[in-house]
Amino acid sequence: MTSQFNLQEELQHINDPSTYIITIELDPSDEDNVASALEQAIESIAVSPETILENEILDVYRSTLKHSQFLRGSLISKLLDSVTSGKSSMATCLQAEIDATQRDIDADDQESFAAHRQTLEVYAFLIHWFILAADKVATKSGEEVPAPKPKRGKGTKAPKKGASANQNHEAFSWSDSILPTLALINKLLRIKSHRLWMATTDRDIFTNCVTRPAYHVMENEALMKVEGLRMEVYKVICLAVKHHGHAFGAQTSIMQCLQYFEHLAEPIAEILTLLNDEFAHTQLAEGVLREVSSKSFNAQDTKSPRSFSRFLVHLTDLSPKLVRKQLSLLLTHIDSESYPMRMAIVEIVGALIKDMLSDDEGEVDAQKKESRINALFDLLFERFLDLNSYVRAKVLNTLSRLCDLPVKFPKQRQEITKNVIAALQDKSSSVRRYAIALLTKLILTHPFGLLHGGPLNLTEWEERYDVVSKELKALEAEIGMGGTPEPETQDDTAKEDGEDGENNEAVENEDPTQENPDADASDEKKAGRKKARASLAAAVTTEQALEKLDGQKHVKLKLTKKYIADALGFIRQIEGAADILSQLLVSTSKAEVLESMEFFRVAHEYEMECAEEGVKKMIHLIWTKDNSSTNEDGKELKGVRSKLLEVYRSLYFDPVADLEPKQQVNRIAKNMIERTYGATLAELTSLEEVMRTMMIDDQIHGDVINKLWHVYSVDREIPRCQRRGAIIVLGMVAVARPEVVSERLEVLLRVGLGRFGKADLVLARYTCVALQRLGGSTKKVKGSLTDKTIRFPMDHPLFLKLQDAIEHPCQSMDWFGMAEQAINTIYLLGEQPDALCAELIRRFTVKAFATRPTPDETANPTAVEGTQHDPTPSTASRLTTPEKDASAATADLADSGNSFHLSQLLFVVGHVAIKHIVYLELVERDLKRRKDEATRDKHAKNSGKNAVEELDQIVGNAEDDIGDHIADVREREMLFGPNSILAAFGPMVVHVCGTPKRYKDPVLRATATLTLTKLMCVSSRFCEENLLLLFKIFEASKDATIRGNIVIALGDIAVCFNNMIDENSNNLYQGLSDKDLNVKKNTLMVLTHLILNGMIKVKGQLGEMAKCLEDSDRRIADLARLFFTELSTKDNAIYNNLPDVISHLSVGEHAVDEETFQSTMKYIFTFIEKEKQAESIVEKLCQRFRLTEEPRQWQDIAFCLSLLPFKSERSVKKLIEGLPFYQDKLHNEAVFARFSEILAKARTNKSANKPDTELKEFEGILQEHRSKGEDDQALEKVMKKKVDQAKKRATRRGATRRQRVATEEDENDE
Repeated sequence: MTSQFNLQEELQHINDPSTYIITIELDPSDEDNVASALEQAIESIAVSPETILENEILDVYRSTLKHSQFLRGSLISKLLDSVTSGKSSMATCLQAEIDATQRDIDADDQESFAAHRQTLEVYAFLIHWFILAADKVATKSGEEVPAPKPKRGKGTKAPKKGASANQNHEAFSWSDSILPTLALINKLLRIKSHRLWMATTDRDIFTNCVTRPAYHVMENEALMKVEGLRMEVYKVICLAVKHHGHAFGAQTSIMQCLQYFEHLAEPIAEILTLLNDEFAHTQLAEGVLREVSSKSFNAQDTKSPRSFSRFLVHLTDLSPKLVRKQLSLLLTHIDSESYPMRMAIVEIVGALIKDMLSDDEGEVDAQKKESRINALFDLLFERFLDLNSYVRAKVLNTLSRLCDLPVKFPKQRQEITKNVIAALQDKSSSVRRYAIALLTKLILTHPFGLLHGGPLNLTEWEERYDVVSKELKALEAEIGMGGTPEPETQDDTAKEDGEDGENNEAVENEDPTQENPDADASDEKKAGRKKARASLAAAVTTEQALEKLDGQKHVKLKLTKKYIADALGFIRQIEGAADILSQLLVSTSKAEVLESMEFFRVAHEYEMECAEEGVKKMIHLIWTKDNSSTNEDGKELKGVRSKLLEVYRSLYFDPVADLEPKQQVNRIAKNMIERTYGATLAELTSLEEVMRTMMIDDQIHGDVINKLWHVYSVDREIPRCQRRGAIIVLGMVAVARPEVVSERLEVLLRVGLGRFGKADLVLARYTCVALQRLGGSTKKVKGSLTDKTIRFPMDHPLFLKLQDAIEHPCQSMDWFGMAEQAINTIYLLGEQPDALCAELIRRFTVKAFATRPTPDETANPTAVEGTQHDPTPSTASRLTTPEKDASAATADLADSGNSFHLSQLLFVVGHVAIKHIVYLELVERDLKRRKDEATRDKHAKNSGKNAVEELDQIVGNAEDDIGDHIADVREREMLFGPNSILAAFGPMVVHVCGTPKRYKDPVLRATATLTLTKLMCVSSRFCEENLLLLFKIFEASKDATIRGNIVIALGDIAVCFNNMIDENSNNLYQGLSDKDLNVKKNTLMVLTHLILNGMIKVKGQLGEMAKCLEDSDRRIADLARLFFTELSTKDNAIYNNLPDVISHLSVGEHAVDEETFQSTMKYIFTFIEKEKQAESIVEKLCQRFRLTEEPRQWQDIAFCLSLLPFKSERSVKKLIEGLPFYQDKLHNEAVFARFSEILAKARTNKSANKPDTELKEFEGILQEHRSKGEDDQALEKVMKKKVDQAKKRATRRGATRRQRVATEEDENDE
């Protein structure tokens, strides 16, 4: 027997098995002996479980376990089977021992307790050691062990890598044995240990020996993913805590596991929940929570706070009541340095709010519960100001989950909405994204749909509020007029005797039995009083009933008014945030854009007024390039473009329930047409891309197309905007499928260019746009000679209709837009468009210079046709201001001709000229193609390399000849050729533009100027002759539209003739200081295009572009920021021009105020990133101090220096070397403050290993020169004061002397 077995000592020894001494130790190299001894030991235990106490038997198991890593797998498996399975296993023996122990405990046989105690300790020890050894063997079997070099011979294969590593353990499987082993431990924990081990220390040793394997298994993340095994581990710990006093040990182990094993956060929470639910033991959970609440976490530690936070959150989800009891302690982590703990507290607060709402507490506690919920919400609201963005995002996530609850939180909803709207401007993208999502959730879960349904239209709710307010006011007035009489008593006879005559008359009239008017007065009064009391009593009863009904109605109206007022407050909050959400639609963060799109989709479904503008702005996102990306959660985000199509499809194209198919088609067609109402040109362009994409994907049904044709071609009068919208949409879908238009060509000619088109020129314009789709939408490849455009002969009815539409008499400004598109159509589809356009010019010439109109015609011109719901501004809006009519100024002409007819002529001339340039390019391409085909056919028989090279050379020379010929035609023939019809109009246009006093009509001047710019794009000679005239008009014209058109035209001229504009670019920059915003915006866009594409060089005028960064108009400021962002990608472009920008903004007539200068330079200096550039700028700015005399310039230069990063020592050295240039300026407080900032920045960037002596010395020098400068300034002031005093004294002495001389002269004269 082994009488010396001490469990605690044995457990200590096995920590290092190599030092563990065994009396009868088996040699692991003799595996047969080990197998035989193990077999005998197993048989002995099977006969009697107590034999485990014998040294021979116990040493066999101890030897096997000690050398387990050196034994073959079959022996380990045999040992494993002896412990966990089989009739003769240790499990069976242990079960028999447990049963015997339990019987003796029940019989209170204390004499046998000692034997049972030692036997159980031995079994517990062996199981404990077996699990540790098996885990080591299993771990080692997965490692790579160097294999001996195998014999290599012919035909032999190389051994697989790691084959020998698993040779000894190939038959061993540890994972299959864990579950029965843990089940064995659970059986062991069923005994009443407090009866066997009277001493707490011995009992704890046994309990720790049994539970330690469970904790060891928990440390393996892979094993804890097995459901059954995990539950066995939970049971071991729960049984030990509940029945064996293991609470303190478990708490210590749990805290260690949470500290070092992140994967155990959720399992530990489940263990504590199991203890609470099935074992009714809460002390351990409360102790763990108290200890967690007392811990402090460092901001740099990320692992353990994350584990503890996950544990707390999971425990709250499983057992919220446990956490609620300890919430006051856990709230200490709300201000923890570690943000994961703050996030956990936020999530715990949200879970507790949810749990408290689901609790069915008594009405007595309702008020307390409400106050607790309010306090928890206040905690969440405070976290909106947390310094960490992850915490702020977690608050939003938590509130979003709370919004899904059936309870709507009406009191907190307004505060939630307010904080969420503020979070839309958070600096963190993730916070903004979650804020948008929560705002969408607030709309989806709003509580204001009980009385009037779900829509949140502001106007409708305001009308409801007005109605309820009027009803409530009327009811209150009615109740106030009726009054409430006070109750009467028998002692009120004196008051009754003093009633007025009217009441007495009423009482008398109510008594039908009174016939003798001369009866006794006292009897009459008594009878009157009795009847009056009865009448008043009845009146009081009736009035009380009415008051009760009125009171109920009054309360209902007040509640309804409050309900509507809350709804209005919520709606106005959302509407107020629409501008911010519209900005987020163009955010650089893809997730924000997607959430913003979803918000406007939901808002549109709830009929919110802000949704229309957001959905309209959203359409420009169709041009976004969809690149695959993921959010912070690792989920792949949907593309912006696909999301846009999904939103538009759900809003306007998806069928609605409970509608017939015909109604569905009508609804979709109506939605498509309404998208064109009030749309700008940019919006129509984006809408066209949406329609084209959807048409390609077959998402627009043919019935919808037919319905659009029906709306367009219906004979009866309908609103013009509907017919226009139908043809606009048809033209858009025809981009993808030209057959949509080609199959209905007759309808287009009959409607758009027929009666309806002549009455509505906007309709005719969009009909021409739709006709242009007949030519197809194949993109031309640069350098390609093929042309797949479909063209028609000039005798086609299409061109007759177009000519008729252009020549149709009218005085409407819409004619210009229609004529522009008609000419475009002619040049796009006609085989010989120049012939038809020449005829048009002749006819308009005859019309313009025909006989003079009569005075009546001049006085009463044709009324201008008005348009309704014009989808886009016509081209004419770019020709003149809308407030002046075309024919209103004809009387101002010195000539007697019709100025509008002349305007039409000049417009046609200009547009034909510009389109003819494009046509000449097509002719050039066609000639080259024909020449190429002819040449190749001619040399088709030749073969070989030399022949091919010769052929390519011939073709290249031929193409050059054709190109030179076409360029010569454009330069000399079109505007100066004797046979050119356009040549006659060049001098005319110049004459009209050059004599504004003679031609005062605004339409004529605008048209002439536009035509002049188009003709200047044709010929460089014509452009050079009239460029100064164009700049003169740009400078002198008072019409903002003319100036805006000239700016755009100068950009086109710069593309055609680069050198001319580059030499006169100063005139172009004048548009940046124009008073009109459109002119300024056009100038900025043109200059951005020209500069970024290298068409003009920047010659010191970049300062004018920089001024736009702080423009009051946001669009201009955004365009300027975009320009500088793109310019920064060019090589050193901003760096090279930075000194000029500083000079331009700081000195001279172009200087800006100091605040604007600082904000502008702060933005520009963000693009100075290279350290060498910063060093060079430091040197240049220091030298600039020498040339300045004004304090304002000193301050500006010092401010620019303070914007540099000073990351390198060379920058600081350059600054110190430049001290002589600015030492005499340091007395200025602003200058010295900037140098102090630079010094602090240099110290921050200085390496910690290097001394600070140089910077300290520099600081001392700065202070010294500052003091010296202040003394010099003070001395200068004193000297100046003395000089002034001396001058005054000298002046007084001179005056006295002159007076004395004058007096003497007077005396001499006398």
